[in-house]
Amino acid sequence: MKISMFKGLPLFSALIDSCRNQPYSATRLLKDTIAGITVGIIAIPLAMALAIGSGVAPQYGLYTAAVAGIVIAVTGGSRFSVSGPTAAFVVILYPVSQQFGLAGLLIATLMSGFILLAMGLARFGKLIEYIPISVVLGFTSGIAITIATMQVKDFFGLTLEHVPENYVDKVVALSGAMPTIHLADTLIGLTTLLVLIYWPKLKVRLPGHLPAIIAGMLVMVILSFFDLDVATIGSRFSYTLPDGTQGAGIPAILPQFVLPWNLPAPNGAPFDLSWSTIAALMPAAFSMAMLGAIESLLCAVVLDGMTGKKHNSNGELLGQGLGNIAAPFFGGITATAAIARSAANVRAGATSPVSAIVHSLLVLLTLLVLAPVLSYLPLAAMSALLLMVAWNMSEAAKVIELIRRAPKDDIIVLLLCMSLTVLFDMVIAISVGIVLASLLFMRRIANMTRLSESPFTNNDKGLLVVRVNGPLFFAAAERIFDDLKVKSAGYHTIVMQWDAVPVLDAGGLKAFRRFIDEAGVDTHIVVCDIPFQPLKTLVRAQIVPVDNKISFFPTVTKALIDLDLMDGVISEP
Repeated sequence: MKISMFKGLPLFSALIDSCRNQPYSATRLLKDTIAGITVGIIAIPLAMALAIGSGVAPQYGLYTAAVAGIVIAVTGGSRFSVSGPTAAFVVILYPVSQQFGLAGLLIATLMSGFILLAMGLARFGKLIEYIPISVVLGFTSGIAITIATMQVKDFFGLTLEHVPENYVDKVVALSGAMPTIHLADTLIGLTTLLVLIYWPKLKVRLPGHLPAIIAGMLVMVILSFFDLDVATIGSRFSYTLPDGTQGAGIPAILPQFVLPWNLPAPNGAPFDLSWSTIAALMPAAFSMAMLGAIESLLCAVVLDGMTGKKHNSNGELLGQGLGNIAAPFFGGITATAAIARSAANVRAGATSPVSAIVHSLLVLLTLLVLAPVLSYLPLAAMSALLLMVAWNMSEAAKVIELIRRAPKDDIIVLLLCMSLTVLFDMVIAISVGIVLASLLFMRRIANMTRLSESPFTNNDKGLLVVRVNGPLFFAAAERIFDDLKVKSAGYHTIVMQWDAVPVLDAGGLKAFRRFIDEAGVDTHIVVCDIPFQPLKTLVRAQIVPVDNKISFFPTVTKALIDLDLMDGVISEP
């Protein structure tokens, strides 16, 4: 018997949709191949830089782009998304790798994959629409600030034994280490950064990442003639193959199958796979899953706007989950859709997920052929790449525009999310941001609920007619009925017109009951023009007419005529 939850799972939806209306042809394959190679050129240095920023060796970033990139492209729901390591994860992954080592990081990635899979099965894909833009901009700009700060050490070649985890302590430590600045590293970093900044002005279709890295390496070669050494991937990282072979830099082998929990802890001791360790990794895994879901679905929305196509949000969550489940067994760290690489994929002419697969195959080919060359990449150039990524991620123009144009409530949420992300972590920032944004939104809506007095009010007859405009929910109802209690003092008949009341919730119902109970014994309460939802709520609450106490009518006119309070009006049929 089939379980309904698993019926119609949108697996492979992007791959299927891309071939449904247009057969896959040699022309499309050529376009996808060109796009995949273009994105691969961007992804290779970024994947290594992001792995280094996450506290692990650079080859693990390449493994992520290769393995997760293929799995997500095949099974996901966005046909143009390119997945791999992204800058947003750095602030989450680095503390995990420092505390639990590569083994703990891969296990947390595996756990996040199962969370993403559960979110896809539960059809949570549309929930991204309920995260306010002020929250998204706040935590992404906060992450950008943190990433940029983390690059200062390698960009300037500072001598610093230990970089504190706390942001304030980190800034203090980096400031104190500035006298140890290494001019050769700084020159390489500046050269790489300047090429990245000015390359787009040349209007060349080739992305600037590769030329910038090459420029940094050329500066390194020139400096070597003056016996100026710089830190490179080969000088910082080494590896040991299963057969005991050791080397510096990146091993020239394809990703190998490995059980994550068999890898060593930070001190080289066997990793302790226990319930307490899993519990300690759970907050990080949840953060990875939430950030992966937000970033991948935001990326899909951006690509929809660029292409006019439509992604499958639940299918994308399933694909992201499967990719993050598969990657750790081949040394891959956490992956999600990368907005910059995906946008470059579209601009390069991609037509289907095949382009993302080609990008991953190019990464694998690079591992086999160019691993010795990659070991000579200067770390300052890698830091320059991440500084540019951090700047693009910050979306400074959007942040400034929101601060200049948006309501004060949104500005408060933005600045609070940014500060909490920098000083604490993303989960706290998003949680507090969403709660605060929700409360401020409810206050805004509650303030929109108003009482207005109708011209039918007749003081001589003791008649007050009011119109309630807005939802009668818990945040507004108490104030509305308290105002009505004051306004209705001295009137014997109170007529409320509810035609503009779209919602009556439990809080509104409670306030209405209290208003009825506190009304004088000679006060008659009349409610008319009741929409369906409030009427349904009143019926379920068993609030029924009581003679000379509470009555219900279809219209104000009908109520006034039947109560003999409207002289000269012809009775309705």
